[in-house]
Amino acid sequence: MAQDTLDATDWKILSILQGNAAIPNIELAERVFLSPSPCSRRVKNLEEKGYITKRVTLLDPNKAGLPVTVFIQVTLDHHVKKELDGFANQVKSWPEVMECYLMTGEFDYLIRVITPDLQRYQEFLDQRLTQLKGISHVKSSFSLKPVCYKTELPLGHLI
Repeated sequence: MAQDTLDATDWKILSILQGNAAIPNIELAERVFLSPSPCSRRVKNLEEKGYITKRVTLLDPNKAGLPVTVFIQVTLDHHVKKELDGFANQVKSWPEVMECYLMTGEFDYLIRVITPDLQRYQEFLDQRLTQLKGISHVKSSFSLKPVCYKTELPLGHLI
């Protein structure tokens, strides 16, 4: 495997691991037509190169008692680097925040928050988000139900 490029086998390994990070190496090796040792070395190399950043277990939010998903649009007063960085650093530290994106368009940030109930969301809003300096507008939209949720990147164009 070249230093900065991946071949079709590497991408196939990544695709399989996205679907099941707990797959035994011997099964992974069989699926990509390698013997176990070279397959294991490739996975380690993919981790070292940063293609694999973390392995996680995805939980069902409802079974974990976290059925409320809220998408929040946040607009800041000023668009200076110090305020943008300060906002981003604070939001990253809150466990309720599952995702946060700096956006273009009508608002500055899109945040996905998950909570056990509406009261806890209200507390999050009152005690955390709206306490930050520099916020000019907050708009919340509540998810009624997830229609599509994926964690796997579409790698078909690389395999």
